[in-house]
Amino acid sequence: MSEVRAAALEDADVVGGLLFDFNIEFETPTPPAQEFARRFASLLLRDDVLVLLAGPEEATGFAYLTLRPTPYGDGPLAQLEELYVRPHLRGRGIGTALLTRAAVEVEGRGAIEMHINVDEIDVDARRFYERHGFVNIEPGTDYRMLCYLREL
Repeated sequence: MSEVRAAALEDADVVGGLLFDFNIEFETPTPPAQEFARRFASLLLRDDVLVLLAGPEEATGFAYLTLRPTPYGDGPLAQLEELYVRPHLRGRGIGTALLTRAAVEVEGRGAIEMHINVDEIDVDARRFYERHGFVNIEPGTDYRMLCYLREL
């Protein structure tokens, strides 16, 4: 298992670089790593944001989560916004370590549920999350949950 720790303000550049690499790998339009780093410098100061880094020295992956209030429970909902492991290091338990620590951390903050959005064609990611107990079918139903978005 990989070492996982909460990112600190001084990690903003590393996290920004990892998110940039993630977007480049999956051919997603992306701002420069420096812009992500500037934004993470602000995000890392927030109580409703959690960023985790894997790796004892050099960061091998990261998880970025947000928490938001909900009227459906006394605690927040956690949203796993991003989870990324460097391609040459996949299959070594780093993603599992990040996801496991993320669940422990948000549960410790009172979260009642964790949400993850995954592209339907990303079969590997879907299998990964399903292996860790995440579902896209509401318990007691036989239809899938869908996520809709609109850029503003």
